[in-house]
Amino acid sequence: MSAGYDHSHAPANFNRAFAIGIALNVVFVAIEAFYGWKINSLALLADAGHNLSDVAGLVLAWGGALAGKLKPNARHTYGWKRGTILAAFANALLLLMAMGALAWEAVGRLLSPEPLMAAGGVTIMVVAGIGIVINTVTALLFMRGGENDLNIRGAFLHMAADALVSAGVVIAGALTLWMGWVWLDPVVSLAIAAVILVGTWSLFRQSLHMLFDGVPDSVDPQAVQDFLAALPGVARVHDLHIWAMGTSQVALTAHLVMPHGHADDAFLKHATDQLHARFEITHVTLQVMKDAFTTPCAEPPDIDLEVRPAVEIIDAHAAHPGHAH
Repeated sequence: MSAGYDHSHAPANFNRAFAIGIALNVVFVAIEAFYGWKINSLALLADAGHNLSDVAGLVLAWGGALAGKLKPNARHTYGWKRGTILAAFANALLLLMAMGALAWEAVGRLLSPEPLMAAGGVTIMVVAGIGIVINTVTALLFMRGGENDLNIRGAFLHMAADALVSAGVVIAGALTLWMGWVWLDPVVSLAIAAVILVGTWSLFRQSLHMLFDGVPDSVDPQAVQDFLAALPGVARVHDLHIWAMGTSQVALTAHLVMPHGHADDAFLKHATDQLHARFEITHVTLQVMKDAFTTPCAEPPDIDLEVRPAVEIIDAHAAHPGHAH
């Protein structure tokens, strides 16, 4: 028995919100990178890199929503949902490398300070101030709908945090202008790089975990196991697997050992609906059996390969065709 749920909770202006947010941030990245290069401000260049990661994040979230709408076919039976995980992993890897290079440059400038060009502090304040406005406007685009859609909620929180980062750059510009602290620019750059690295490491870890079919962080596998085991008539839960089909959809397969008889459609529907409601598992496949005739992937049989002949091992697997891991 298999069932899936459609998670299209985005507001009516979903595509327009992403398009506007991406366009605004691309323009701002260009402005910030140009003036950062012009006045020799590593803080502006660091924030430009941060906002470039925001563009990638918005594109990723938008691409995930669009990929989820592509229909599966005979060669891609799950569709193209895993593309969002691959994109997240590639994005995280590139950001980690870029921020490492930025941190290296900032340390070099701390050891050998380079003065900003004239009026550099004012330029930093003005450009970063524009960033506060753009990030706030972009965050407001995703405020509605965040209650039901994790992608939109993530976009909102990310852009709201970026508005705060830009505010930090404004403060650095003001102090540089007032006190003449040339060391403050690379220090702020290091702080921005640290903020990005913390968020990026989480993205890297989660995307790598999902690429290897790990249970998503949002799902407690023991709670799922306990729920299935507590269903009426279930003696044991066998061969439970939970993995991410994409960045927003989770799949589950399990064998339910029911010695006193098979479940009916009402039982299976109840189990599927509860897995969706409690754990946001969107694609459920349950197999009911009276006896556990398969070997769980996580519990391989204890076989002494040096004692048992190879033909006996082959015969043991042939006894249950179609179950391979």
